[in-house]
Formats: sequence, C-alpha cells, structure tokens
Amino acid sequence: MLKKVRLASLFVFSICICLIGFSLSDGTEKQANVQNQQADSLLIVKHLTAITKTDGYRNYENIPLLNQIADYIYAVFLQYADTVYFQPCLVNGKIYKNVVCRFNADTAKPLIVVGAHYDVCGEQEGADDNASGVVGLLELARMFSKSKANYPIELVAYSLEEPPYFRTEYMGSFIHAKSLYESQTPVYGMLALEMIGYFDDKKKSQSYPVKVMKVAYGTTGNYILIVRRADAGIFVKKFSDEFKEVATIENHNLKAPSKIQGIDFSDHLNYWKFNFDALMVTNTAFYRNYNYHRIGDTMETLDIPQMMKVIDAVYLTLVNM
Repeated sequence: MLKKVRLASLFVFSICICLIGFSLSDGTEKQANVQNQQADSLLIVKHLTAITKTDGYRNYENIPLLNQIADYIYAVFLQYADTVYFQPCLVNGKIYKNVVCRFNADTAKPLIVVGAHYDVCGEQEGADDNASGVVGLLELARMFSKSKANYPIELVAYSLEEPPYFRTEYMGSFIHAKSLYESQTPVYGMLALEMIGYFDDKKKSQSYPVKVMKVAYGTTGNYILIVRRADAGIFVKKFSDEFKEVATIENHNLKAPSKIQGIDFSDHLNYWKFNFDALMVTNTAFYRNYNYHRIGDTMETLDIPQMMKVIDAVYLTLVNM
C-alpha cells in the first residue's frame, strides 16, 4: 500500500536525520497525576464496539455502513457540542461524509483541528486503523464539553483516507482542509490521530527497517510517536513540547525535512498542501502492529489503558496551549 511504502521511507530517513543533526526527543515518561486521567474506559469500549462490530466492513464500497458510522459519530458529537454537521464529499457521483463538531466557536483565536479517519482498507474491522483515532475524537468531545480550551477546537471524522483514494483530492481530509483554505479560516494548527490503540510491552515487539533505529527508539512497542516536519511552525513546536511535558505516556518526537517523502502518510498531509501547520500522533502502525490492514485488527488486540493515556495526553496538551 502507498501508506505502507511511505511509512517505510519515514523510518529509513530518520536514520539520516540523526546523522545530520535533526533531533529526536528522549521520550522520557513522567508519572501523570491521577486527577489528570480523563478518558473513560467503558465509553472507549462502547465506541469501539459500535464502530468495529458491524455487519460488513466500512470501506469505500460500503456506503450504507459508512453512513451508519457517520450517524453514530454525529450522535455522540451532538451530546457534547452545539455545532455539529456533516460535510458532504462528492466522489464519482457518490456522497460520502465528514462529521464535524466545534467548541469555543466564539473565541477570537485561530482554529485547532483534530482529525481521524473512520474508513478501513478492504475487509477488516480496522480497530487500530483507525477506529482508535475516531474513538479518540469522541472522547475528546466529551472532555472539551467540560472544560474550555484557549482556542476554538474543531474535531473532524474523515471519510476516504484509505486506498483507492489515499493521496487524492477525494480524501475527506483534503476536502475539509480545502474548505478552510477557501473560506480563509485562520488555522493555528492540525493534528491527525492515526492508530493510537496498539501497544506491546515485550522486548523486540517494535521492529524497524534498519537495525540502528533500535538505538533511537528501543525494541519495545510501548510508546507513542509524534511525527512532524523539520520546518514546522509555532503550533507544532508548541504542541510537541507540551505533549512531552504532560507525559501521560512514553513518547518520542520525530521531525524531518518537508521535501522528504514518507512523513505524509495520513490525513495531516492535506493540511500541509494548504500550508497549514500539522502533525501526526501514531503508534508507528505496521512496524509494531502486524494486524495492519488485516482481519486480525480487532478491538480485542488493543491496549485500552495505554490508549486512554494517549487521549489524555492530547487533551491536556490542547487545554494547556
């Protein structure tokens, strides 16, 4: 798959980054305060079940099921936000939907977008890729209904991230980013939640295409990775620093020059196309989770406590910005 090829390119190039002086954070984990634990494990399981345990697979060919999932996301958003709507995406004569909700719309500051795609590749549940990211959005909606961030926050569940529409103008995230650009909406930054549910505490559970990468990242697949361009703007730099400071979960930070292919393998790539500052939060996908794009990617394989820590970290980072 294109996404898999580009992820491989990303990890290969990270070796060059270390050699030519681009930095990686040390990923030191700090102990989170108990009162900062906000994510709800029961709701996470409920949402994962609703999204993955369905009759059929939510791929681009199954529009009725995609609409069913979109309706579910809409209903959850509506519990917590006043502004919720569908953004239609016309693709080859067929209508797909992004689902959008916004908080602090009256705040006179630029927008922060948090996005995740709800479609899958082929015939599989796609629990980690990417129901985990969508559930992150649903939990963030609940959290932001209880506390006011300093910036307006827009949560977007995208359609059509996966092949055959990956890297095309038909991606839901392209359509959303383009709409912000055309409406001249001030955007502070964007982050994509891409596979945040699979972790493994065993040694040698984290693989790499180049052995020397073990020195930078270790061999245990229990961390979360922030991926950004070396020429990132103020939002990405501030988010990365704050995320590391919050440290509810062990994390690493990877930055690479924007001209290098391979760092743009999820929805954040479309915001870069419109010159918006953007990053991705990910568990490194198939270099850890060998269920990637396979029938084994089920909710039973996910680590809910670790997933909660990722959601907490994103929430606390955005609240503190």
